[in-house]
Amino acid sequence: MSEIARTARTKLHRAPGRGSYDRDEVYAAIDGAVVGHVGYTIDDTPYVTPTAVWRNGDFLYWHAAESGRMAKHLAQGVPVCVTVTHFDGLVAARSAFHHSVNYRSVMAFGVAESIDDAAAKMAALEHFIERLYPGRWASIRQPDAAELARTSVFRVALDEAVCKERSGPPVDDDGDLVLDVWAGTVPIVHQLGEAADAPDLTATAPIGVVSPAVN
Repeated sequence: MSEIARTARTKLHRAPGRGSYDRDEVYAAIDGAVVGHVGYTIDDTPYVTPTAVWRNGDFLYWHAAESGRMAKHLAQGVPVCVTVTHFDGLVAARSAFHHSVNYRSVMAFGVAESIDDAAAKMAALEHFIERLYPGRWASIRQPDAAELARTSVFRVALDEAVCKERSGPPVDDDGDLVLDVWAGTVPIVHQLGEAADAPDLTATAPIGVVSPAVN
């Protein structure tokens, strides 16, 4: 295991004991996510855009419509902050102050890099599909030149990132332990539902394997 170097931007000031710079932990939190949020600034106005994210090696990737505001701005190679969050449970304490949630999250800082080479962009999109549907890329129609041109793919190096999480029961003040109030946790369970056929489906083959790694 190796650690990501701490920086002023990734230093945790609130509950630093919940943080980790271990690459394995950072990568695990990213690999379990589907949606992330990309933060950036245009003309002094901050934006945060939700989008699908995935990791390949030491890079965090996302895609966007080429004609969209985010893609046009990020293509200039601007600073970004990309986050992913897992909501793992409710934490009910005996006092209002100590109510909380269990979670895992990552914040990654860097400069957005646009993947412009057609072969590299295709490979990145293949990795995105294969991550969610192992083995599916070979059986579907892959993007043609026009579709590839309409899709922007970006990545940021995971050289400045931190993972933070909370787990476990509530932490009440000693004086509140005698209160006749229920305290504990309510887990949030994430699972895949049953696949539903498209109404115009003509294929007889089932969907196949859907990755259980996303949680």
